[in-house]
Amino acid sequence: MPSPGAPPVSPGRVLVVEDEPALSRALAINLRAHGWEVLTAPDARSALDTAATGHPDVVVLDLGLPDLDGTEVISGLRGWTSVPIVVLSARHDGEDKIGALDLGADDYVTKPFAMDELMARLRAAVRRAAAPEPTVAQVRVGDLSIDLARKRVQRGEAEVRLTPTEWALLELLTRNLGRLVTREQLLREVWGPAYVGEHHYLRVYTAQLRRKLEADPAHPRHLLTTSGLGYTLEP
Repeated sequence: MPSPGAPPVSPGRVLVVEDEPALSRALAINLRAHGWEVLTAPDARSALDTAATGHPDVVVLDLGLPDLDGTEVISGLRGWTSVPIVVLSARHDGEDKIGALDLGADDYVTKPFAMDELMARLRAAVRRAAAPEPTVAQVRVGDLSIDLARKRVQRGEAEVRLTPTEWALLELLTRNLGRLVTREQLLREVWGPAYVGEHHYLRVYTAQLRRKLEADPAHPRHLLTTSGLGYTLEP
């Protein structure tokens, strides 16, 4: 336990990619006040260079950059690193959010935003990145044991019977444990490319899974919805 008066343990190094100088300064001041080590970049090219040399633990990325669109930064980073990317953008359109997440962003915060919320999102992104990938055969989610090898789910000592489609949906979410999976990705991988617009399929099947897996399906703790974007299986 830290001694009284000791400086807080740094949550990590963050790269802020923002072309508006006043906002970039405000973010840097607030992040440093919360213990972060801060790197900044005003455009896409310097962001990619700084990420390569500075090795941040998480990236805060504006999409409206002067030289390239921020989505180009996501693609460039994902070519060589899995560093968490939290988009911070004035773009509220659902297609922009889905596009950024599909390219590999981990979270999306719209402007204007609450600083406390952004801090919480950053901490969560770093925690998820540090968590081990579910490469083991069995994954624990609350009182559930999900056996990826045998394609079985147990709740306590009782086996949970799932249909093939329910299992396919749960398996994809389990392999992305703690990460948001977009509706389009789920529909494409579980039902096929022709079904990417059939969002009602997901509403029906996630409701079925919650009834089978959640202690209180009306107030789920593990299978969570991010409205308009997708679903997350939280451990």
